[in-house]
Amino acid sequence: MSDQTARETSAEPPGLDGPGGHDPARDGAPRSVRPEVSTSPLDAVPPLAAGTEDESSSDGDATSQPSNGGSSPDIAVTKAQARDKVRLRIFGRTDVGQVREHNEDNFIVADLTKGTRGLMEAERTQLVGERGALFGVCDGMGGAAAGEVASQLAVDIIYQRMLAGPEPADHDELAARLVLAIEAAGLRIFSEAKLDRTRRGMGTTSTVAALLDDHLFVGQVGDSRAYILRGDRLVQVTRDQSLVNQLIEAGQLTEEEAETFEHNNIILQALGTAESVQVDLTCVVLKHGDVLLLCSDGLSGMVRNDEIREILRTIEEPLEACRVLTERANQAGGHDNITVVVARFEGDSLDKPSREDTESLKYQKYQLPEHLLAATSVPEPTRRAREVEERKISQRPPAPRLWTPGSEDGSGGGDDSDERHGDDEQDDDDDRMANRALPGDDAIHIPTEGAPQWLVIMMIASAVACVFIAGYYLFR
Repeated sequence: MSDQTARETSAEPPGLDGPGGHDPARDGAPRSVRPEVSTSPLDAVPPLAAGTEDESSSDGDATSQPSNGGSSPDIAVTKAQARDKVRLRIFGRTDVGQVREHNEDNFIVADLTKGTRGLMEAERTQLVGERGALFGVCDGMGGAAAGEVASQLAVDIIYQRMLAGPEPADHDELAARLVLAIEAAGLRIFSEAKLDRTRRGMGTTSTVAALLDDHLFVGQVGDSRAYILRGDRLVQVTRDQSLVNQLIEAGQLTEEEAETFEHNNIILQALGTAESVQVDLTCVVLKHGDVLLLCSDGLSGMVRNDEIREILRTIEEPLEACRVLTERANQAGGHDNITVVVARFEGDSLDKPSREDTESLKYQKYQLPEHLLAATSVPEPTRRAREVEERKISQRPPAPRLWTPGSEDGSGGGDDSDERHGDDEQDDDDDRMANRALPGDDAIHIPTEGAPQWLVIMMIASAVACVFIAGYYLFR
C-alpha cells in the first residue's frame, strides 16, 4: 500500500478537533460539482497532520420507513429503556490510497451525551445516552490543502452544533438539529472560501448520522454513502447526489453502463460551493445486529457491494472490518482516498429483525415538520454568529476576476482556475468544479473607463516618453 493515513483522535471536550482525511473521486477521476450549501460559522481546530493512523470519527447514514410529518414508527420499549440499553461498537479508518498524494477526507465518531469524540479504547463501545451519538464521513475537494480544510471544518462545525443547546426533546428535534448543523457547516466553508483566495472552490461531501434510541437519522450532501447490513442483506440507505445516479433514476442509464460512464465523477452538491444546500434526510429504525457502514467513494467506487456485504457479514469486530475494507480498496487500485466507519448495534431493547423488517429496508426520504427548520428555530447564538459572518463578508473588497481584452465589463470570462497550476491533484479538483461560476467574483474595472479617447492616447504617449527618457539617462 502506498501512503496510508490514519488518524486517531482521543476523547475531547466540545472543542474543535477532528480526524484528518483524504479526498476520493470515483475511479480516480476528478469530480465536477454543481453545489449549494448553508451554514453558520464556528471556529475550527487546525486539521491533524497526515501520516498518522486513522482511528477518528466518521459518519453514519440512515434510511427510514415512510414517515408523514416527521412522525416515527412506534417502538416496543420506552425511550428511557432504549437509552439505557442500546449499545454500539464502532471504529473508523481513513487511508490515502495508492494514487493521491494527500488525504482530504475526514470522519467523526462522537458520544454527544459525554461530549467526547475520537476512537480511544473507551469510545469504541458506546451506550447511547439522552443526547445520542454522532458519526460522519466528509470527502474534501479543492486541491492543495483546501479539501482537507473543508472536510475538517465540516466535521468540527457539525459536532459543535450537535452539542449546542439542551438535549433533544424527541427524534424529530434531533433530526432537525442534524440538518441545521450540516447547513451551518456549508455556509462556514463557503464564507471561508470567499475570504481566502487560495481556498477558492474548496468544498466537501457530507454524510452524517445521528442516533437517538433506535432511530438513526442520516443527512447527506454529495456522494459519500451509508449502508445498513441486516441479516444477509446490504442496503444503501442514501442516494448519491451525482449526475450518473440522476441518469440511472431517470432510466437513461443502466447500472452496467454507469460503471464506464465518462462523467461518473460529477456530483450535484457539496458543502461550501454555494450558500445553501438541500440536505437529503433519511431514517432507519434499527434492529438488533444491524451494521452501519459510512464510506467515501474511495471504497464504493473500487469495491463491489457483494464483496462489502461479505466482509461486514463475516467480520464482527468493527476495527478489523475497517482494516479489511480499506485494504481491499487499495488492492483494487486505490485510486482515491478511502474512508470508512463501521458500527454494530446491539442491546436488549433492539428488536430482532423479522423477514418483513429485512425485506422492507430501503432508502426513503424522511419529512420533518417545517416549523423545526424555520429560522426562528435556530438557537440565538447561531443567529448572532451568522450575522457576524455576513457583516464580515460584506465588508471585504470583492475578489477580482481575470480580465481579458474584448470584454466591455472587464469580466472577460476569466476564471480563478486559470491561475492554478502544478500538480495533477489540483488539476483534478479544478475539473471537478468545471463549468461552475465562482460566486462573489466581481470584474476589475480599468481606471480609464469612460475617459475621452484623446486623453487615453495622451496618457499612453506620456508613459512611453518617460520610459525612453529614463532609459537614455540610465544607459548613456
